[in-house]
Amino acid sequence: MALPLLDYAPKSQNARVEGYLVPGDEQPIVFTTENLLSPGEMGNLIEAAYRQIFFHAFQWDREPVLESQLRNGQITVRDFIRGLLLSKTFINSFYEKNSNYRFVEQCVQRVLGRDVYSEREKITWSIVVATKGYGGFIDELLNSDEYLENFGYDTVPFQRRRNLPGREAGETPFNIKSPRYDGYYRTILGFPQIVWQNEIRRYVPQDQKAKAGDPSNFLGVARSLPSAKGNPTGRVSTGSLDYMAAVPRR
Repeated sequence: MALPLLDYAPKSQNARVEGYLVPGDEQPIVFTTENLLSPGEMGNLIEAAYRQIFFHAFQWDREPVLESQLRNGQITVRDFIRGLLLSKTFINSFYEKNSNYRFVEQCVQRVLGRDVYSEREKITWSIVVATKGYGGFIDELLNSDEYLENFGYDTVPFQRRRNLPGREAGETPFNIKSPRYDGYYRTILGFPQIVWQNEIRRYVPQDQKAKAGDPSNFLGVARSLPSAKGNPTGRVSTGSLDYMAAVPRR
């Protein structure tokens, strides 16, 4: 029996409100192929797509076939985004390391450029994941009117309307607010790992380190020898001291 799809009401938040904004550091840079791009500009667009979907792509995470097709005009930016969302890196880092609710939240942030409206929207998209599968859920996001109206086929998704009136700083970036791994998997993997503090406390500058043959290198060995401890000093009582004999004879 198929699960029924739910309806959710969008709330009036900054992603849906038109407003006059003065460009600044908080304004996102829009990367699009609507105009003919040079090879360098196309490279910047590809890097922006990796940052939006993966936050950071190592050499192992890159998709050279998709990059080549996008550079040659064989696929659109929307197809490139879909390929990244269906890649092994995204499935392993996001889908397999999170619950469906948290995975839905991350996908809405990265694909639609906004936060989820409510818990009901999480449940609605989670039903889509359960009924249509992982690929069907990605297609539903990319085929939605919201995605096509804001990004179309030629624009890399970005976090919309990060500036908020009345606040000193804009919204927190999605990659900081929703990291790849859920708390359960971060515990299994040992995150956060603070393994460098003890090394920092024992850090000695290179020019102050003892060279080969320096006697200080053997100080620990010398202290470990039994004879290095020496003979204990005897305790002398004050009553046995002859002060008169110690006075010079006049």
